Amino acid sequence: RIAHVAEAVVPTMVAIYLLAAGWIVITNAGRVPEVFGLIVSSAFSMEAGIGGFVGIMVQGFKRAAFSSEAGIGSAAIAHSTARTPYPTRQGIVALMEPFIDTVVICTMTALVIIITGVYDQNGQYAELIAANQGAALTSKAFGSQISWFPVILSISVVLFAYSTMISWSYYGERCWTYLFGERFSMIYRLLFVLVIVAGSIGSASAVLDFSDLLLLSMAFPNMFALYALSGRVKRKLDAYLAKLRSGELDREVGRG
Repeated sequence: RIAHVAEAVVPTMVAIYLLAAGWIVITNAGRVPEVFGLIVSSAFSMEAGIGGFVGIMVQGFKRAAFSSEAGIGSAAIAHSTARTPYPTRQGIVALMEPFIDTVVICTMTALVIIITGVYDQNGQYAELIAANQGAALTSKAFGSQISWFPVILSISVVLFAYSTMISWSYYGERCWTYLFGERFSMIYRLLFVLVIVAGSIGSASAVLDFSDLLLLSMAFPNMFALYALSGRVKRKLDAYLAKLRSGELDREVGRG
């Protein structure tokens, strides 16, 4: 059921978002080289080199992990439910997720924010930047070019948040029942609802800092597991690629 909800909600919202962002970028195509130049020059400027570069890198890693969940092990919980004769194939499919939601969507968002000029820390939206109100800042950026799009964006944020919550509730419940058994699953569900309430009344900075801490606590043991299982993963990948090159996979499809 969770997969069906996500299939219905996420692709539609992503398509609408990318179409709007693409339209803004295309209509301001002449500024795109300037924007990329600003990104590169700001990242490697003397001011950044004094100490800001490391801080920005850390912030980038945190936001990338929050966006893509790469390296923290959560995606494996969902993909492990797939019924496939080749787990490697499912893993390759999973590789597309961080690329789409982090590389494509986040890059388009950054382009829109810089093109529209709302990123200026001393400008009209300085308070939003200082308060880490990224969603509100993004809404202002889109609204400056497409007046009605903030309404669509608000609906998208709600739907994204809903699909994210039900997905993470599933991840957590699978881990909880593995540790404590099915009969205690209701306790987890109650705790999850309480955390949702706490998150809704807390400040954005506090919620993000707490989320970063929990993501880091997941990443460390997962990294150790990835290292320990890397040999097995490589053998599985080599075997799959060998079958792919030999045409055996095509023959299996033909027999099916």
